[in-house]
Amino acid sequence: MEALKLPTRKEQKIARDNKEIFDRIAGKLKKSTKGVEIGVRGEKDHVKIPASAFHFLSTILEHMSKGKAISIIPADAEITTQQTADMLNVSRPHVVKLLEDGELPFRMVGTHRRIKLKDLEAYRAKMEKEREKALTELAKQAQELDMGY
Repeated sequence: MEALKLPTRKEQKIARDNKEIFDRIAGKLKKSTKGVEIGVRGEKDHVKIPASAFHFLSTILEHMSKGKAISIIPADAEITTQQTADMLNVSRPHVVKLLEDGELPFRMVGTHRRIKLKDLEAYRAKMEKEREKALTELAKQAQELDMGY
């Protein structure tokens, strides 16, 4: 996996300026299985990409416009505990505890732990669902106690 690089201000502006166009086109391609032809000024050849790849490009532009670094990892990839920590925005020791407590599946490669990206995504979705449930319960309690929320 290559090192993450933050987009420059110029790249952010280009991404912002073109995001709306990408979103409009992506909306038209919502359920399309056809390819999308992309032309580059000064080049006679056009590139044809799958509609699904066009949606990924739209997502990339969205993140770049916000100044975020982008990384593309295949779904079947295995990542390190540090990469997992970075993706969850927690410490590596916390990730190791999650692994050892059985919260997140992993396998050992020699003395190193490896986590499947799909397992990390499932864990993240589960945590998001639990967070939403807790927030809904808190909001309900605040309403019942007439806390002004």
